[in-house]
Amino acid sequence: MAGSYAELDGKIWMDGTLVDWKDANVHLLTHAMHYASAVFEGERAYSGKIFESRRHSERLIASGRALDMEIPYSIDEIEAAKYETMKANGLDDAYVRVLAWRGAGEDMGVSSARNPVRMAVATWAWGNYYGDAKMKGAKLDIARWKRPSPETAPYTAKAAGLYMICTMSKHAAEAKGCSDAMMFDYRGYVAEATGANIFFVKNGEVHTPDPDCFLNGITRQTVLGMLRDRGIKVHERHIMPEELEGFEQCWLTGTAAEVTPVGQIGDYNFEVGELTRDIAESYEKLVRT
Repeated sequence: MAGSYAELDGKIWMDGTLVDWKDANVHLLTHAMHYASAVFEGERAYSGKIFESRRHSERLIASGRALDMEIPYSIDEIEAAKYETMKANGLDDAYVRVLAWRGAGEDMGVSSARNPVRMAVATWAWGNYYGDAKMKGAKLDIARWKRPSPETAPYTAKAAGLYMICTMSKHAAEAKGCSDAMMFDYRGYVAEATGANIFFVKNGEVHTPDPDCFLNGITRQTVLGMLRDRGIKVHERHIMPEELEGFEQCWLTGTAAEVTPVGQIGDYNFEVGELTRDIAESYEKLVRT
């Protein structure tokens, strides 16, 4: 996309009302801008249907509660808002971003219990998250930042603050000519990319990190089901860095990333093999059924 996201045309749903895109603003003293009191969902619609839409809405509510934020809309109301926004923007194939946050109110310190919880929905056309990587495989850096211990952050929530180290890691990766960065967790195990889960293939079997300190993505869960339906053995486990050398194939999963092959992580190379292509192509079909 060329230009600023702030300058797009269309409508954004805010607190129950469709407003012009350029008027979808908040006050400078919005609590979320200072203390990251926000949760969100990224979703994709294909031919007018949002894939796993209700699961995303359910996770949004759960993420809010994990941050002590009761979102003032029901699942059905969130669902209606998403489709209303798509219709207002004339989109059938779209990226859907739902955001809930603590707004400006009586509190402007760390505590914000008296501030209203607000919600917005924006939709736009968004192509491949990693560009042409779906054909040749993405190139990943290895991040210096690690996913934190579950004792330090609510890792099951899709919370804005948890992405700070992801932004820094991706900036560093892009400066090296990479598409993204793979992160280790606080123990040194392989964790995920900055906004996508990761899978590896060795001897016809699939290995993927146990999501015990990072988000267990909805696309990840979908792909696990696809693999098991094929009778492919899947190992959800802790993966050591030195194991990267022995893996033959690799791919990323996420709503934005969909299923994206990986060709390189640091000094380790992977083929875009038959299983990777099969899962990527089958996922493309599944989301459109």
